[in-house]
Amino acid sequence: MTEMLKVDNLFAGYGEAIVLDACSFSMNEGESLALLGRNGVGKSTLLLTLMGHTRVQRGTLTCFGQDLAGIPVHRRPSLGLGWVPQEREIFASLTVEENLAVTSRPGKWDLARVYALFPRLKERRKNWGNELSGGEQQMLAIGRALMLNPRLLLLDEPLEGLAPVIVDELCAAIGRMAKQEGQALILVEQHVEQALRLTDRCLVLERGSVVHRAESGSQLQDLSQLDKWVGVRLH
Repeated sequence: MTEMLKVDNLFAGYGEAIVLDACSFSMNEGESLALLGRNGVGKSTLLLTLMGHTRVQRGTLTCFGQDLAGIPVHRRPSLGLGWVPQEREIFASLTVEENLAVTSRPGKWDLARVYALFPRLKERRKNWGNELSGGEQQMLAIGRALMLNPRLLLLDEPLEGLAPVIVDELCAAIGRMAKQEGQALILVEQHVEQALRLTDRCLVLERGSVVHRAESGSQLQDLSQLDKWVGVRLH
C-alpha cells in the first residue's frame, strides 16, 4: 500500500507551548485511523497541525509526498485534506444545499452521493443552516468536507453531545465511508468502542506522544489494555 501520511518526531503547539512531543506515526492510502486518549493529550492539536493552525517547532510532516511545512493553510484543502472541526462551522445563513455546493470540487463525492449517505440532509436541503439540529449540523459539516473530495478526512469528535439515535446514524455513515467507500480518515473520538469498530487501526496519545498502536479489530478484544491511557470508556 502507498504511504499517504508520515509524521516523524513532530514537536508542535501554540506559541512557545509544546503539545505534540516527539509524535511519530504513518498511515496508508485508504486507511482509517482512530486517535484515542484522554482530553488534553494532543489529539485535536494533531488535526489542527495537519491543517496548519499550530506552530511546528521541529520534526517533519509529510502528506501525499509533500512537506506540509511549505503549504499555506488556505491551500491544504486543495492538496487533499478535509477537516470537520468540533465547532462544525457551517454557514448559518446558507441553505443545506448551498453549504454543500460552496465547497464542491470534482470527484466521486457529489450532492447525490452525500444525500445518499445522509438522507436527512436531502429532506432538509432547503433549510437554513441555523434551522438544523445539532446532529443535522454535524451531518452537514461532514457532507461539506466530503464535497471537497478529500484524500484524507479529519473528524474531530463528531459524536460529541449528540442523541443516541443520531450517533447511530453518524456511525453508520462513517463506517460506510471507511469500509465501503475506502475513504481515508482520522477519527478523534472519546467513544472508544465505536471508534474501534469504525476504523482499521488505532493510536493512543499520551502527553503528545504515541504510546500505543494496534489493529482496531484486535484492540476491541482487549479494551482493558487501554484503561491506563484512556480512563473511562464511553460506549
